[in-house]
Amino acid sequence: MAIMLQQSNQGYSFNIDSIKKSVIQFLSTENFDKLQGIMRTKKIAAGHHLFWEGEQMDKLYYVQSGRVKLRTSTESGKEFLLSIKEEGSILGEFLGINDELYYDYRAEVTEDSEVGVILLKDLKKLMYEFGSFAVEFMSWLGWMHRATQSKLNDLLFNDKTGALASTLVRLATNNGVKCADGILITIELTNKEYGDYIGTSRESVNRILNGWKREGIIDYIDRKVVVCNIEKLYEICECL
Repeated sequence: MAIMLQQSNQGYSFNIDSIKKSVIQFLSTENFDKLQGIMRTKKIAAGHHLFWEGEQMDKLYYVQSGRVKLRTSTESGKEFLLSIKEEGSILGEFLGINDELYYDYRAEVTEDSEVGVILLKDLKKLMYEFGSFAVEFMSWLGWMHRATQSKLNDLLFNDKTGALASTLVRLATNNGVKCADGILITIELTNKEYGDYIGTSRESVNRILNGWKREGIIDYIDRKVVVCNIEKLYEICECL
């Protein structure tokens, strides 16, 4: 069960763009059935990739189960963790243009997964044939664009401490469960991966997280982060 803070006079509320929404929340049952009708289910074992940098964008992937991490790297070898996709997520790009485009990131399967493969040519045909499907699907695309923009704004306008606080807030929202000490982030990430999320070193993440642990802002259960004081993280990333 994902945690979502509600706005109150004394508390805090998440920016709408920080809340994870699946495409199924935008499509009617009838239109989601149409989308499923053009999917071809494929099983992918952990450690494999759905696609690599440089591959042509000619399909989308609907995650039916499992987990996929989107990564990229610079020419100098610096790694970035762009996103973590789970059940209900769609991977890939749909820009609605005819030019051939190629991925500049890769999709690494980190848990045994099942995905529905959607050919873009079939998706375009579906959108041409059913106007209501097109409108609902484009609404989801618009939401995803806003969510990406919001994340980029956090990284651009916060220092590394603020960016890490924002990252933990988002993970607690989208992948958190209540526990005795606060909100347990169910995804286990190394400090290097947290660093890859915000473009900083593992050592910097170690220092920040250790400081927050001493202050009682976070704790750990089985190497997973527990957010004990999410209000403080909001203050750090200026989300008031």
